[in-house]
Order: sequence, then C-alpha cells, then structure tokens
Amino acid sequence: MRVLLSGYYGFGNLGDEALLEVIVRRLRARFPKLAIEVLSQTPAATAAAYGVEATPRWEWSGVRRAVARADVVLSGGGGLLQNATSLRSLFYYAAILREGVRRGRRTMIFAQSIGPLDAVGRFMVRRMCRGVTRATVRDARSLELLREVLAATPVERTADPVFLYDAPAEETDLAAEGLATDGAPYAVVSVRKTPGLREGIGAIVRAVDRLEIDHGIRVAFLPLGGTPDAEVSTEIIRAARSAPMLLPESSLAKTAAILRGAHAAIGMRLHALVLAARYAVPFLAIPYDPKVAALCDDLAYPLAPLWVPGTPRPDDAAVDAGVDRLVRERAALAGHLAQRLATLRAAAERNFDVLGELLGE
Repeated sequence: MRVLLSGYYGFGNLGDEALLEVIVRRLRARFPKLAIEVLSQTPAATAAAYGVEATPRWEWSGVRRAVARADVVLSGGGGLLQNATSLRSLFYYAAILREGVRRGRRTMIFAQSIGPLDAVGRFMVRRMCRGVTRATVRDARSLELLREVLAATPVERTADPVFLYDAPAEETDLAAEGLATDGAPYAVVSVRKTPGLREGIGAIVRAVDRLEIDHGIRVAFLPLGGTPDAEVSTEIIRAARSAPMLLPESSLAKTAAILRGAHAAIGMRLHALVLAARYAVPFLAIPYDPKVAALCDDLAYPLAPLWVPGTPRPDDAAVDAGVDRLVRERAALAGHLAQRLATLRAAAERNFDVLGELLGE
C-alpha cells in the first residue's frame, strides 16, 4: 500500500516540518509496510530528512503520476483549504484532491484547519473536493465549516498531530543557546509577520519588558518560520527597554526542548503554542489566524489573548494584567494544560485510526 502526502512541506517552516515528522513516524509505527511519498518544495532534502520518496510539488505531470501511484491521497496536515493566503494556494491543494477522486483513489482531508473561506473559496472546495472519502479536522470551527461545504463527506473532529510529538530521550544541551541551565526561568516568544502586526508591536514589547523587568524572567525569541520571523523578532527586541535575546533557527528536537524548559510562552505561531501545550507550559496567545483562536477554545484555555491582530492595541494596564496573571497563576495554568493533554493526544491519534480504516487495517 502507498500513501501520498500533500502539504506545505519542504519550505523550512518548522511547524509544517513538525507535522511531517510526526505523521511519518506514526505512519511507520502503525503501518510498517506502507510506502510513503511526499510532495515537497525541496524533494531531495525531504527524502533525506525523513527517509521517504519525494516528488517536486509544482511539477504537475509528476504530481499526477504520484497520485496515480498512491492507494490513498492525504491532504494535510495544516491549514491548506483556505484562501486567506491566496486563491492560487487553495486551488493547488484542492486540485490534488480532485485528481485523486478522478482517478478513483481513496482521498482524505487529514488533520486540517479549514478556512477562512470566502464565497469563492467555498464554491471551489465544494466543487473540487466533492467525492473526498473521509476528513478529519483539528477544531470545532473547521468541523462546522467543512460539514456545511462537503455535506456528503464524513468529517470528524480530531486534534493536531503534533500533540503526539515525543522528544528524543537524550537531554538537549541548551547552554550553547544562551539559556540558563541552573534553573533560572526564561520565557519563549514566537512571532511572525502578518497584516496589522504593527498595531500590536507595542503590546508585545510591553509584555516582554514586564516579564524581564518586573518578574525577572529572561525572554528569548524563537523564529519558527525562518528569516521573516527573525526579522520581526529583531524589530521588537530593538524596541524593548529590557534585553531579550534572539535564538537561532533550531531543529524540531531542540525547539521542543527549549519550549519544554520554558517558564512561560507568548505565541503567534500555532505550533509554538501546540508544543507549549504539549509540555504544559502556560502561554499568552496572539491569534493572528482563526486556527490559533480555535486551539485556545479546544484547550478551554483560561487566559485571554495578549492581543488580537486586527483590533486596537490593548492599553498598558491590560497587558500588565495578562502578563502578571500568566506568572502568578503559572502552576494552575500548567495543571489545566496537563489535564487536557491526554484527551488531545487521543484525538490526534484518531487521525491515524481513520487512515487505517481507509487502508483496511
């Protein structure tokens, strides 16, 4: 049996690479005889990193041949079926599913966040994804939207596969990253460029200064999305009165180790927050995208976001109160996340149960 994975793979985005790593690991554990092929922007690097077959994602003749070779075509994980990024991106991912359906392959929307979709986007998904065999989505909002758009496709709510990530057993040395190894607390901040971010930079700067100056917690910015994340992190660091640091790009294992050891986190990137929740590290979210807000809803997370992009910057007192609560209630917040983890890991495993049903496990 052969499965083809379609996603935002091979671009160096740590969140999407974390998805790919976890998906490949779980597929091998559950289905050891399964052949795995990945559509990638950098197929040679993807093949070497994960030990899979890889095909260039933009060579459509090669993509069609990969679909023809597959028994099951998986679209995901991630936030692929949305047109907030572009209509072209949505067309690309929907076209791969359309090709799978056309060729009579079993097709699955796998662990996705669906939307935002405007009227054109809904029409495109409804027409091009008609006939998809199964679907799993990682939040309640996506469940409602996909059931509305693809009424004939069985859709289940699961959870992000990265909740299943298990760091390597060996300890990761963080001293080289400039992080204290003597128990001194540090906080991790993950930001990204997004429309409207400039309105909230002042709130992020104030939160960082509050953590360092008032609470004695060192702040480290961690760029999960490469150079663009590092650039906006540097802008915030330069505006701060305190002395936050910028960490280099890291492997998934080191990123997980950094987050696991953190006292707290502030996050825009979804998978920075997923990994924080995975290790019961309390956080303040900055929900630039509905998928981040949906994660907080699924966690029933008690803290309000630090700031919601697209809304006015919160006043200084509100920022201070959010940071103070993050620090003061850290133990209770960590306990809340730990209690939610078993449920979310079981829900994440359900993605692979559904795939097993397609494979005739």
